[in-house]
Amino acid sequence: MKTIFWLAGETSGDLHASEVIAELTRRFGKYRHIGIGGPRMKERGLEQLYPFNRFNVMGFTEVIKHLRFFMKVEKRIRKLLRQELPDLVVLVDYPGFNLRIARIADDEGIPVLYYICPQFWAWNHKRVHQLKDYTRHVACILPFEKDLLDIHRINATYVGHPIAEEVNIELGREGFAEAHGLDPDMQWIGFLPGSRDMEIERLLPLYLEASRYFDRTRYQLLISKSHSVSNKLFFDMIEQYDAGHVHIIGGNTYEMMKYCRALACTSGTATLEAAYIGTPAVIVYKASKLTYFVAKRYVGIERIGLPNIVLGENVLPELIQDAATPGALYQRMLFLLEDGPERERIIAKLGELHEMLGGKHASSEVADLMEKLLESRLYVSL
Repeated sequence: MKTIFWLAGETSGDLHASEVIAELTRRFGKYRHIGIGGPRMKERGLEQLYPFNRFNVMGFTEVIKHLRFFMKVEKRIRKLLRQELPDLVVLVDYPGFNLRIARIADDEGIPVLYYICPQFWAWNHKRVHQLKDYTRHVACILPFEKDLLDIHRINATYVGHPIAEEVNIELGREGFAEAHGLDPDMQWIGFLPGSRDMEIERLLPLYLEASRYFDRTRYQLLISKSHSVSNKLFFDMIEQYDAGHVHIIGGNTYEMMKYCRALACTSGTATLEAAYIGTPAVIVYKASKLTYFVAKRYVGIERIGLPNIVLGENVLPELIQDAATPGALYQRMLFLLEDGPERERIIAKLGELHEMLGGKHASSEVADLMEKLLESRLYVSL
């Protein structure tokens, strides 16, 4: 039985990788999957090495706090790869740690597929050289990434964005309203604070404060809760801010994105999902002061929101760091809620993004690449 080592350190990576594992199982039967991933990958058969929540950190200061843990994990993975010699290593996003593992795997002669390319085009351009030196192939999910990697003669394939096959609307508006105790005759405004505890700590208070400004006779306020965040942290904060006026939505996130008239989204994959679905959103980003200082110095792009980056223009409003205040968020969301040519223009642009990212099935494309790499590994071993 062939063994595949996986490393996905974030909730979105867990989802994307689980779809690929499912596709592999459907096509070829059972592989042995070992490594680091979340509950979805575990459901598909992954043998987890560590609890997934230990990896769900972001930002410079946050990583430094967990440095001892990551050094311990790296040492264990080095030993595992040397002893197990898996047939393929698949690294999913999470570049700060995954590129170190790519080097270790390459030193052991194990082919590496990197799925969801590090955003070298935004900052830390030296990662291009690491991709060239330590990976056999890169699976890109944004259309322009392959062209940039081709310049450096890196084997790369644009596989399509995984959200094109993962976004699944199961409930109609009435069914969604019934499932979550909402009034379908009212307009809904949605807040998506993120899938990490540190995002909840920084942004949920902002969203709760902003939610107080809206006319509750006209709007119902919805806040999503990711299964990956601490229940205690989330609900303690709801109680602390006396937020009985908000409706907490656990699950049916895509329905929430679709049926809300406007959204506030923490910068990340959710912004692209909402844009793909077609709902106007304000993109919000807040980090620690040190993380933001370093990022501002080294990030080489004007925009932080993925929809704006893909479209190459500021279609959705962005509120970054100190600019992200409850009042500013309220004003930007009011702008998105209003009928008129500007809202129509935004929705038309989001339709363009939908066309750009659709058309390919990422899990199938990545499974094809894995099959080829596994075959080449077999050929070399013979």
